[in-house]
This record gives sequence, C-alpha cells and structure tokens, in this order.
Amino acid sequence: MTTGTPPPTARRRSRARTFVPLAVAAWAVLEIWLLILVADVAGGLTVVILLAAGIVLGAAVIKSAGRRAFRNLTETLQRMPGQAGADGSSPATPESGRGNGFLMLGGLLIMIPGLISDVAGLLLLVPPVRTALSRYAERSLDRRMRTAAPGGFSDAFQQARIHRPDGKVVQGEVIRDDTPPDNRGPNDEPRPPLTP
Repeated sequence: MTTGTPPPTARRRSRARTFVPLAVAAWAVLEIWLLILVADVAGGLTVVILLAAGIVLGAAVIKSAGRRAFRNLTETLQRMPGQAGADGSSPATPESGRGNGFLMLGGLLIMIPGLISDVAGLLLLVPPVRTALSRYAERSLDRRMRTAAPGGFSDAFQQARIHRPDGKVVQGEVIRDDTPPDNRGPNDEPRPPLTP
C-alpha cells in the first residue's frame, strides 16, 4: 500500500567526513613507523627522551603564548576610553599579539607524541611562518565571508570586523512602524532614550 510520500533519502556523506578520518589514521601510522625507525637507530631511551622533551617544550610554549595573550588583552582593556589613565586613543591590536593562536597550536603539536607533529609545531614557532599563515588564514576567511549568503552569521562577523579597530559602541533604540496606531496597547507608549 502506498501513502503517496516518497521514501526518505539518505543524506550524502561529505568529503571531509570521509577523508579526515583516513588522513588521521594515515598520520598516526606514519608517526608510529617513524618512532620505530628512530628507536631502531638511536635506541628506545632516546625516543622516550624526545617525547618527554616535546611535552615539556610544548607546555612551555603554550604557557608563554597564553601569558602574552592575557597581557595584550589587559593592555587593550586599559587603553579603552573611560578607564583611568586612558589616553582616549583607539585600542589597536599590537603586532606582538598577532599569531598567538598559531603559537599555541605549535605548542600543542609539539606536545603530541610523534616526529611529524613536532616538526610542524617547531615550524609554527618561527615568526615569519606564523605571520604568513596568519595572513593566509585572514584572507581565506575574508574571501569565504564575502561569498557567503547574506543575512547569515557572516554578516554579523563582517560588521563586527568593520567596527573592531575603534571599539566604539553607539547606543540606540529600534522603532518599528509596522503596526497601525489604532492597535496600540497599554505598554506601547513611547519610551525614554537609553542612558549609559
């Protein structure tokens, strides 16, 4: 007996859901194989020392990047207008604060056991590499936001990005004129303006 509704179709699996697990599995096998090769050549104690040093160095890098990010946030908040000792200038992102995310990612990659992840993490510690990746990521994100459908999350992000450098907020009230005046209720009286 048919009901007239088509049978439900299975959702297509995205390429990322197919290839990301395969890439992670291949990466893990390659890491283990390289650790076995190093253990055969240099000995098991050397591999243990390398892995322990990677954990300590990665933790130190993440801690340093976190402190630097917190210090930059504190300095930015202290330069905000209305704060004691603020000069009234617009808070700009300091150049030393750029790339903290990639610096933390580098520390995390160093902490992950394996030689390939250690090399990738050490590359992220080099400032020109971090700067180039940061610029590439910003351009890529900007390009994706411009091609996204209007009215979505991308518009809100784009507006926040446009107003980010000066940090000023303009308070206001939205007034809707879509109801006729004869349908007004007791709570629809004009309201006083917002005060800071």
